[in-house]
Amino acid sequence: MISLMISFAVLIVGYIGYGRVTEKIFSPDDRQTPAIAINDGVDCVPMKTWKAFLVQLLNIAGTGPIFGALMGAVFGPVVFLWIVCGSILGGAVHDYMSGMISSRHKGTSIAELSGTYLGKAAKWVMRIFSVVLLVLCGTVFVTSPAGLLDKLTPDWMNGTFWAIIILVYYLLATLLPIDKLIGKLYPVFGVLLIVMAGAVMGGIVFSGGKYTIPEISLHNLHPKGTPIWPYMFITVACGAVSGFHATQSPMIAKCIKSEKVGRKIFYGAMISESVIALVWAAAGVSFYGTTQLLNEALANGASNVVYEISTGVLGAFGGFLAVAGVVVCPITSGDTAFRSARLILAETFHMEQNKIKNRLIITIPLLIVGGLLTWFAIVNDEGFQVIWRYFSWSNQTLAMIALWVATAYLLKEGKYRFGSLITAFPATFMTAVSLTYILMAQEGFRLNQTFSYIVGITAAFILFAIYLVVMIFRKKIRAKSSV
Repeated sequence: MISLMISFAVLIVGYIGYGRVTEKIFSPDDRQTPAIAINDGVDCVPMKTWKAFLVQLLNIAGTGPIFGALMGAVFGPVVFLWIVCGSILGGAVHDYMSGMISSRHKGTSIAELSGTYLGKAAKWVMRIFSVVLLVLCGTVFVTSPAGLLDKLTPDWMNGTFWAIIILVYYLLATLLPIDKLIGKLYPVFGVLLIVMAGAVMGGIVFSGGKYTIPEISLHNLHPKGTPIWPYMFITVACGAVSGFHATQSPMIAKCIKSEKVGRKIFYGAMISESVIALVWAAAGVSFYGTTQLLNEALANGASNVVYEISTGVLGAFGGFLAVAGVVVCPITSGDTAFRSARLILAETFHMEQNKIKNRLIITIPLLIVGGLLTWFAIVNDEGFQVIWRYFSWSNQTLAMIALWVATAYLLKEGKYRFGSLITAFPATFMTAVSLTYILMAQEGFRLNQTFSYIVGITAAFILFAIYLVVMIFRKKIRAKSSV
């Protein structure tokens, strides 16, 4: 319990301290943001700071910090360390830079920014990679609420029925101006997400000793012996570091009224998400007592685990929160996933989005693909798990690329030494995680564990060495030009 309270405190201090350091390195100023300079009435729309924060929180969160944290808790309380350190040093920096750099480039996507700072080849890779990730994300966040609603409603309202209803909603959320549907619903649902986490935490803390939250330990308690490196760092994505956020931050970058509110919105939303992730990780290890029992419960679906914890801790009220949260939260990440995919494809094919016809041309095919993947996940027993695993790896690989994009931006802006190291360090770390995982994972190349470790870590160090060479070279060139 003490470790958990310290973890919460460190997150708050991290926001105040490291968040300000990150902000100072980026140096926000008084230039016009896309919401003011463009204001197209569809995607670039001025939004109040508190509303932009809640929309950003729900965009990046959904059930990500719930499902990911619960699956990460199977490794034991060591997950607390990754959530805290990963968020402050990696995830929040990643989200802030993704949003603020996008704002300075008229709200362009991470794919276009990759082209600007890493070259044309990177741009095309990221265009394809990010759209695939977003469609996978949208699919993941159709199947989980559809599956739960299938169990709670009459037989004729099966998973396929609810999937169709959700996809119809996605169509509206993807097409309509951001302030018409998302801007009105998300603040309410954002409060629901926060209340849900707060109620569960309160129920556990004030249970009269019924639930015991273990202290942080470096021991791997995974019942199957799955190694912490790199699996835990892939599993806990949205609660620590998540590339999906790099696709969402540009959406809100189009809506902020001033660069100077960026820390509150982007860095602050990520820290808030990590608080939620800590709550659910603690709930998972304390409610079931052992990681073995938690893992067995997760075999029946993360949605069922959320329902069991909520009802067990809070009774009927918890059941209502669980159903509302597990249904609403994933849907509100899925809809913005498809919206982001539309924006990336619009940039790729140079299609203005102020015309409904152009939005339909892009949106309809996206939802058809999402619908087919959803059907696959529903009719196959392991369909959801397969899609989730590929989504998780794609997610962290995108985070790696986004952090290298931010590093290239900072170098171009003359931010050397600690300035660019603030993104280069987590970029190097996520490079090692992503490469090691895909080399040894079941859905990857299934190579020897030791070999995968050596290759993944070596590749990360090579990229870091290249970064150092580029930094020294650019610094010398800049010094000569200023003489």
